[in-house]
Amino acid sequence: MSQHARSHSHATPQEAAGPPQPSAANIKRWRQYLADERAEAAVYRDLAQNRQGEERDILLALAEAEGRHEAHWLALLGDHAGKPKRASARSRFLGFLARHFGSVFVLALAQRAEGRSPYAKDPNATEAMAADEQIHEEVVRGLATRGRNRLAGTFRAAVFGANDGLVSNLSLVMGMAASGVASSVVLLSGIAGLLAGAMSMGAGEFISVRSQRELLAATRPTQITLAAAPKLDLEHNELLLVYLARGMSREAAEHRVAERMGLLSCDCDPSLSLQPDLPEEEDQHEAVGTAWGAALSSFCFFASGAIVPILPFLFGLTGVTALVVAGVLVGTALLATGAAVGLLSGTSPLTRGLRQLAIGLGAAAITYLLGLLFGTAVG
Repeated sequence: MSQHARSHSHATPQEAAGPPQPSAANIKRWRQYLADERAEAAVYRDLAQNRQGEERDILLALAEAEGRHEAHWLALLGDHAGKPKRASARSRFLGFLARHFGSVFVLALAQRAEGRSPYAKDPNATEAMAADEQIHEEVVRGLATRGRNRLAGTFRAAVFGANDGLVSNLSLVMGMAASGVASSVVLLSGIAGLLAGAMSMGAGEFISVRSQRELLAATRPTQITLAAAPKLDLEHNELLLVYLARGMSREAAEHRVAERMGLLSCDCDPSLSLQPDLPEEEDQHEAVGTAWGAALSSFCFFASGAIVPILPFLFGLTGVTALVVAGVLVGTALLATGAAVGLLSGTSPLTRGLRQLAIGLGAAAITYLLGLLFGTAVG
């Protein structure tokens, strides 16, 4: 027997079997990671189909990064990859929303998902992968912020109006019912509260937004410096004060004055000439929203919220039965609006929903007790 054959014959069973095989727990976890990475990449590709330009490129780059993570888990699994495993319920839900809606809510959910990545604590994930997920959260946050800014004005009015309608009219109905008046009086009170509240909300929101837009408009710089600069005294003029008052550094202000006075034949330091006299068309007004849009949203959403507590009375229910049904309907609506705010803000929908529910039903309960006291006192 040769020396080579003798040495081979003394190989241990572990050496003959090759490298250690991954445990069943590791295989299960890696396959889940693999499925989720594929699902997340698909979400970003689906979102990219509804975007153009820079946003589309960013989303496709995120999908490509998820593809690198997918390759990592495939390499670890090897022959154990098997048939494609279903992604988690959260990832599948995200994919459904991305394919059918592609809204800012999907980005907000994706932001939350990236922020909860387990890679930082998983010994089989590389440091680069964990860092990728952290960066992805910030990238998605930036994309979601663009959509949040576009929704901010009208969405704020809509959510505020709906919740105000739900809580105020439920409180009114509960208080009137507890005082012992007839169900018809409760219904009429609820309708009156709906109309009065909706008109008040719409008018208040219109005045609020219009006033805010006028305030912003008053702060916009004018082009007076362009017209007046050629006529100013070269040695004694207040043009420098204009730019200092707008918040420029003295160096930048002096540079701008020289430009306006025609004293610079070229820009020696272009960075000092980057800020225009006038803001871009898309200014703070976009975040505020239009006055009519905000007013209409407040009116409609207050009315849609305020009609919920009186629905049982409209359908002929009376007494405790009507109040219980009204409470359940309003509670469901409060959970939904709270969850929507949670989704949009990238926080827990359940926590925000329960908070809305506690505040709304708490206010209604207090009003009901006051109605009982009032009814007892009158009786």
